Amino acid sequence: MARALYIHWPFCLKKCPYCDFNSHVRTGMDEAEWRTALLADMRHEAQIGGGEPLQSIFFGGGTPSLMPPTLVAALLTEAERLWGFAPDVEITLEANPSSVEADRFAALAAAGVNRASLGLQALDDASLRFLGRLHGVDEGLAALEVAQAHFGRVSFDLIYARPGHDPESWSRELHRALALGTGHLSLYQLTIEEGTRFATDVRQGAFTPLDDDAAGELFALTRELTTAVGLPAYEISNHARLGEQSRHNLTYWRYQDHCAIGPGAHGRRMGHATERHRKPENWLAAVARNGSGIQHERTLARPEQASEALLMGLRLAEGVDLANLSARFGIASEALVNGRKLAFHQANGLLWQQGDRLGVTDAGMPLLDALLGEVVADSLVTA
Repeated sequence: MARALYIHWPFCLKKCPYCDFNSHVRTGMDEAEWRTALLADMRHEAQIGGGEPLQSIFFGGGTPSLMPPTLVAALLTEAERLWGFAPDVEITLEANPSSVEADRFAALAAAGVNRASLGLQALDDASLRFLGRLHGVDEGLAALEVAQAHFGRVSFDLIYARPGHDPESWSRELHRALALGTGHLSLYQLTIEEGTRFATDVRQGAFTPLDDDAAGELFALTRELTTAVGLPAYEISNHARLGEQSRHNLTYWRYQDHCAIGPGAHGRRMGHATERHRKPENWLAAVARNGSGIQHERTLARPEQASEALLMGLRLAEGVDLANLSARFGIASEALVNGRKLAFHQANGLLWQQGDRLGVTDAGMPLLDALLGEVVADSLVTA
């Protein structure tokens, strides 16, 4: 049964040029209509994936800090009624660090949110303008201070490996970030995703992305600096003090069941993959018609589940337990991975294995996508 619930709020004030998430700019929304639809979508999931108290809830987007706090409160009240909450339930809401949204933090905390994830993205104004952000550094830092006053746990995002980014400037920026006192940081390399404005800009020669060698140098520096202050990487892009890891995201990376509602949300529950309609208007129409916003739902074959579990779990510093996956999916441990490739990459210091547990080394993490393509057994991918 589901241990976690994801709620997608698809609206933003502006589409960031690097973003390929399901986000939409709209001039207005009917709060009552959205409340009714989200509650109906939630009840549908609880009928199927209920039975165990929720360990975590995550409001993602889009920009969930634009949600009316009364709507957040209504959703949390209903989720607790439907599933029940674990005593230490983690309830995270993604937020833009603007003064307007910071004014809502007290009300969001009163509604039950106990963890905030802020999209600071950079700590210099020129970079924020390049990234298309609506806030400046001072406004962002003021919002962070408000968040730290109202939420028990706070994380924030930064994007590095921006064009022209060098070790000296990133070191200064990261040192400043580490001094802000949060127990969790999400540090992402700028990736040019198809379908974004940045992808168009690169094709038209507006800017040149940082090359792989330079980005790899910044990745290594990131790990060095965060480890030195007690926020080591526990996932390829996420760093935390002990006990401050995102329990919700660990549900994904450990391939545990989670229900997901709202436009474009993807869930995994009891061996089924669920996908909601992406366009808000289509999702609303589907909920009104069918009682849920599901566009596609299918049963995942066990080899596909095992492949997904490996692809997710090898992002983690803790790696994966092959014996556990073997028992869970009924596939022999040696059939989960390509033994020859595993031995080769282990000999070259890119993978480690301790008993049944397999993981990617610090040296291997910058090459993660290529390693996954080689190590995960072909029979799982093609089954």
